[in-house]
Amino acid sequence: MKLLQRLKKTKIGSSIQYHIQPRKVKFEWHNTPVDWVPEQPFVSYFINEINMILPAGEFWFCRLYNKVLPQIQDEKLKQDVQAFILQEAMHAQAHNSANKEYLCERHIDIQRNLDVMDFLFGKLLADQPLGLNIPKPLQHQWDLFRLGIIATVEHMTCVLGKYALYNTEWQKSGADPAMLDLVKWHGAEEIEHRTVAFDLYRHLGGGYLARYYLSVVVIAAVLGLWVDGTAHIMQQDPRFKSIRPAIYKPWIWREWYAISQRNNGLLPNPLWLISQQLGYLMPWYDPVHEAKTEDAIAYLNQSPAALRAMLKVA
Repeated sequence: MKLLQRLKKTKIGSSIQYHIQPRKVKFEWHNTPVDWVPEQPFVSYFINEINMILPAGEFWFCRLYNKVLPQIQDEKLKQDVQAFILQEAMHAQAHNSANKEYLCERHIDIQRNLDVMDFLFGKLLADQPLGLNIPKPLQHQWDLFRLGIIATVEHMTCVLGKYALYNTEWQKSGADPAMLDLVKWHGAEEIEHRTVAFDLYRHLGGGYLARYYLSVVVIAAVLGLWVDGTAHIMQQDPRFKSIRPAIYKPWIWREWYAISQRNNGLLPNPLWLISQQLGYLMPWYDPVHEAKTEDAIAYLNQSPAALRAMLKVA
């Protein structure tokens, strides 16, 4: 009880000493096949769906963080948030390029999946949800609820970022270099800025107990959207015509679990993903301890897309 009281009284600012570095990148998709992991169509589609899930949410992160930026009293945290905004905007642009220059060019209809995400982040979680005006006394609570969602999502993306950064199975399986670089570059930057969303949430008044219901909402939403979107793009592939994947059919969930068990490293185990949320629920949770910044920076310093961008600037 005393620990919770101390947490409430403490006006926490930035929890990191290093400076987050935004990077411009450009990916080339000319030679990337639909099955970017050879002979693994399920794995390839499953990770390709991330390109459709992320952009709308990342641009939403940027809009909300720009809105609350004037409320930040800690100067270092303000710098962290500004760098976070630039990184998230670049992530959204990179995944959009994969959508337009890679998936659409290979005649995969992604519009339905994009529309779902646009509704979620452009209407349901907007400043005026579904066009409704939030009463002025409740506006801060609405912002805080949404900041809590971002903090919870960012814990999950840090977990996935670690999974991607240290993954060796994709490369061993002959994965396409461009998609491999996109996933690892994004994962590394998620590790680099892993503290920002949590620091900001607490700085503006976010409480400990809210993490419990936010975790339930976020886990259900992320896993549901991921599987539903994957099922939709799989339905367009003749190889899955007889199966007709759908979120409500057990096959796609069983296949995800089976691949994660059978080919350790090609996909994260869904039960493992859920278990990783438990650390976020502890009163002593600190994202600093979730990953190693040095490992993330080491990859970012040799990412092919990042190096190409640096050469172009030079």
